[in-house]
Amino acid sequence: MTESHPRTTPRPPLPITLWLPTPEDLATLPVPPAVLPNWALDKVRTEFTSRPGRPPTSLLRLSINDTDPGMDARIPCTAHPGDRDGDTAPGTTGPSPVILAELHPDSLPAPDATLTGSAMPGALDDGWSGFFHRAHRLLDGDGLLLVAARQRRDHDQLRDPLGLLIATARTAGFRYLQHIVVIHAHADGDHLTPTPPDPDIPEVVHSDLLVLDTARSRP
Repeated sequence: MTESHPRTTPRPPLPITLWLPTPEDLATLPVPPAVLPNWALDKVRTEFTSRPGRPPTSLLRLSINDTDPGMDARIPCTAHPGDRDGDTAPGTTGPSPVILAELHPDSLPAPDATLTGSAMPGALDDGWSGFFHRAHRLLDGDGLLLVAARQRRDHDQLRDPLGLLIATARTAGFRYLQHIVVIHAHADGDHLTPTPPDPDIPEVVHSDLLVLDTARSRP
């Protein structure tokens, strides 16, 4: 008699979406401390603040430069109203905002970092663990968190922080939905000419945009 074991199918990797500038997108470099160029911010507002079947919502743009204790008090926040903000009926609650967190490369974790601040990570933690828990609470189970980052140089090597960030976001209750690669370039005739956002790291010509949601009712 042969004993059978259930076979598990590995989850396929999420597809990567490329965002490219158009010939009309002249200002292609991000304006510090931003990570994304203005044309990419316009695409964020177009694609994520007006989702099918949901009323338009606002965009909160955060520029994160460090994760030291008290980081929330030092994060600049710019609110971009939705197309129909103010249409919510009296006595009702509008949809949760979309949060765009742009992470300065110096604020990103080192490859061997431990991102949890305690044995039971939560909203009171410092660093990325606490940030993701607080963002999850703010979005109240029905919202999107977009995380924009790019590689950092560490001891003459480029380090990719995305795996650590995604793992920490999942621990806080987020679900990883999409990976968008934003190309830093400008249209030059029939081709694109790279425009590195950091002249000290000319080989980095893209930023990464992670799409996370908080829908508790979904698997």
